[in-house]
Amino acid sequence: MTPENMKKVVDLCNQVSNITYENLTKIIRLEQTGSATGARKLDDSDQNDIDSWMGGGTCFSMTWHMYQALTDMGFKPRLVMGHKRKERNIHCALILPDPDCGAVTPQAVIPDSMSPRIYSGAGSPLSSLVSRLSSNSYLLDPGYLIFDPLLMPFPQPFGAGEAFFPLSPNCVRLVRPTLESMELWTGGAGAPMKLRFEYPVEGVSVDEFKHHWNESFYREMMTYPVLNRLDREKGVQYYYQKGNLVVRNATGSKMTKIEPADRVQTLSDIFKLSPDIIEKALNILERKH
Repeated sequence: MTPENMKKVVDLCNQVSNITYENLTKIIRLEQTGSATGARKLDDSDQNDIDSWMGGGTCFSMTWHMYQALTDMGFKPRLVMGHKRKERNIHCALILPDPDCGAVTPQAVIPDSMSPRIYSGAGSPLSSLVSRLSSNSYLLDPGYLIFDPLLMPFPQPFGAGEAFFPLSPNCVRLVRPTLESMELWTGGAGAPMKLRFEYPVEGVSVDEFKHHWNESFYREMMTYPVLNRLDREKGVQYYYQKGNLVVRNATGSKMTKIEPADRVQTLSDIFKLSPDIIEKALNILERKH
């Protein structure tokens, strides 16, 4: 990717990195509209104006914002869904093909000895798929607080099959078992790497993405507050769920319990959200329990 194009991508990543991952505004909008479709259309990312976002956003909000912004810049990002064990389509991210690097042709990446098994001739649907999925591409996963474009590895025997990125405080490993799939592994401070998500690389349509976005309003994680923020300068991650705050840095992590009386102000200070938003969402959740 040319330095000019990479700068555009990195600038967008830096802009989005200031957004807090949170489901509070999602909870509020669902309560206001009574439907996932209505709540989704109220999302700030649908208007693509990051400066006026109500609070933060979940993976769908941040991914959709970046998808629109990159498309407006002339790139051709792909929306991809993430699966976790038996849970399907619970996460999302982007794959950004390098516009300055032509797709590697199937003939160039597939050894002759493998051709009879997986390649059925130039111009075939499989040929087109292999050509598209084997171009140089980057993973953008803002919903998992990864705000760096990660160059995707090629699967063996076409490449190393995996790539390691020493980000802080969480290291990232991308594993590419096949051309059609990729795995996201993360770990930090001596902890073993864990498989987080598996992505079908081909991606989904906008309509399918919005369908999964609608479904996300009714998942279990919408029954309690979830907040996640990364301070990239300090290399510190703050994660809050079900009353517990986890602070993670390069040396390890520490969990503390936030008392109900201190929740609103403490969460506002840490996650840079309005106390009114936090209090409103917490009240909604309390009424439902």
